[in-house]
Amino acid sequence: MTGQLRSRVKFVIGPDGSPLTIADLPPPGTKRWVVRRKAEVVAAVRGGLLSLEEACKRYALTVEEYLSWQRSIDKYGLKGLRTTKLKEYRS
Repeated sequence: MTGQLRSRVKFVIGPDGSPLTIADLPPPGTKRWVVRRKAEVVAAVRGGLLSLEEACKRYALTVEEYLSWQRSIDKYGLKGLRTTKLKEYRS
């Protein structure tokens, strides 16, 4: 085997406090991004369940899009991921 094997965690704690595994993540190719799904992907990347590159490829995201989700969670919590009433949550 020529590729370097990387240890991977089996689960992380999801945004609702429950264990989150690869099987629990949104399916590849997800088009409708609700707050819960975005938060699950961010938790998976932060916890080492997926790499940033894997997440971007799996969900056809740009790095900038993913990073905007991460920044929104850091700054505003889960409400920051909503696409409606942005002014209300981000003021």
